[in-house]
Amino acid sequence: MSLFSGLSRPLKAAGLALVGVAIVAAVIGGVTLLNSGDKNDTAQPSTSATPPPGGAPSGSVPPPSPSPSPSPSVPPSSSAAVPPPSSPGTPPPSQGGQPGDQQASAKWVTVRVYNNSTIHGLAATAADDFRGSGWNVAEVSNYSAGIIPVTTAYYRPGTDEETAAKALAAEFGLRAEARFDGIKESSPGVIVIVTNNYKTKASGGKN
Repeated sequence: MSLFSGLSRPLKAAGLALVGVAIVAAVIGGVTLLNSGDKNDTAQPSTSATPPPGGAPSGSVPPPSPSPSPSPSVPPSSSAAVPPPSSPGTPPPSQGGQPGDQQASAKWVTVRVYNNSTIHGLAATAADDFRGSGWNVAEVSNYSAGIIPVTTAYYRPGTDEETAAKALAAEFGLRAEARFDGIKESSPGVIVIVTNNYKTKASGGKN
């Protein structure tokens, strides 16, 4: 005996239609589930590193740009710190005063003039010559303790007298020597003992 026994024909027809719809729906549902499972099993997320056309997707971080190479540092020019070479033949700078400068700076030293000649007033004449050239003559007298061979300027070694005596002798053509025993204890200053060989400027110049 069937499920639809005892029902009227219209009801039987409606019942059959509902069963058919249920069967069709079940078949469609099963097919849909099968298709979905196949898609889930076969579809994998794309792992390609190739960016899609049009650039990187929104929100992605762009790769860092390479840092620029540092420019090589240029050492400062040192040409200004190096003095230019001296020209060939140029004399080196002077390391001391010229003879004229030494003579001028020595003229403040006291000079004492003594006559040891047979010429009366020769010491005074020599003193006038020295003063006329700027020398500091402080005394004029005679020397009679011995005979001096030539006109000589005497000095105490290692003092300003030595520089002054040599400068005076070079200017007037005299001899310059250290003091001898007879005058070592005399007053300070250059001692010039003039003899017959002294020539005044008025009579023709140097000895």
